[in-house]
Amino acid sequence: MFLLKLVFRNAFRHKLRTLLTVTGLAVAVLAYGLLQTVVDAWYAGASAASAARLVTRSSISLTFSLPGSYEGRIRGVDGVTRVARSNWFGGIYQEPKNFFPQFAVSDNYLDLYPEFVLPQAERAAYQRDRKGCLIGRQLADQFGFKVGDALPLRGTIFPGTWEFIVRGIFDGIDDTKFTRQMLFHWDYLNETMRKRAPRRADYVGLFVVGIDNPDNAAAISLNVDAMFANSLAETLTETEQAFQLSFVAMSDQIIAAIRIVSYVVIMIIMAVMANTMAMSARERTAEYATLKTLGFGPAFLALLIFGESLLICAVGGGLGMLLTSPAAAGFKQAVGGIFPIFIVSGNTLAMQLACALAVGIAAAVVPAVRVARVRIVDGLRAIA
Repeated sequence: MFLLKLVFRNAFRHKLRTLLTVTGLAVAVLAYGLLQTVVDAWYAGASAASAARLVTRSSISLTFSLPGSYEGRIRGVDGVTRVARSNWFGGIYQEPKNFFPQFAVSDNYLDLYPEFVLPQAERAAYQRDRKGCLIGRQLADQFGFKVGDALPLRGTIFPGTWEFIVRGIFDGIDDTKFTRQMLFHWDYLNETMRKRAPRRADYVGLFVVGIDNPDNAAAISLNVDAMFANSLAETLTETEQAFQLSFVAMSDQIIAAIRIVSYVVIMIIMAVMANTMAMSARERTAEYATLKTLGFGPAFLALLIFGESLLICAVGGGLGMLLTSPAAAGFKQAVGGIFPIFIVSGNTLAMQLACALAVGIAAAVVPAVRVARVRIVDGLRAIA
């Protein structure tokens, strides 16, 4: 009890210095948490990918399409339960800054995505309307879309003005699901292209393949690709997670830079904290020598310094952790649709706590060793 009381009094003896150190720690821990959350948001799509889905695309590039006739042959592969079509549309809503993903999909597409929840009545209305589309909840909230609204898009990959009617709004089963996207009928796209550009009709951007056993994903992928080997349109089949990670890999250097910055922030605050503890220990050299004279051993003095450092870091780190979630919510609102999934994970909070404790321990090591080794005579000579 005496030790705790002494630790508390020492920690807040110089209130301004302690306040500035706590503020710096809080800002550093907050910044670290936000940067780690940005990294998590970058990997959100891959993290949410299902192990029971494969993606079959052109082995050359995503910009090359596959014949629609491949669907039946893929469905015949042992272990495949369902095959859905998907085309990236790339239309513009009002102006280019209003970018959001749009996919032309077959009617069984949602059967492969049980994580998307859509009322049955809205799904039936969508299936009845050739120009109907489905909007994710995040997208609906961003632009205020409601069921029955007209949604015109200006085509880029597929030229022309395309008219859609919102027939349903789907939700994710939890907050980690990406619903900032639009789905519409692949048949509508294909029929229109038959009229406008017949040579581009009956082609599919990629096939989403449902499988019965995720453990057989590698074997099924090989079997699918083997069917189209040496054809004019060879395929590459991979797990949905690998497919998503291929996009993340394009920005590996950015992610690495963000990670480095987050650790640099912690290193800087560690240096500040170490300086604070060194100044405190130097100012109290005579006090520590007096405690040694009274019979307190080196271990007690070391615990005193470690306790003071950990207390300051706990206050600053705890404050930074408390501010992380509100700051993340504000950041998500400020950046709009760039990071539709921007949630502070439990792992990020644990890393923040670990960093705060590591800073507290590392900053106290050198002052604690010096105080433990100081001789009583030398300590009493010091000017407090």
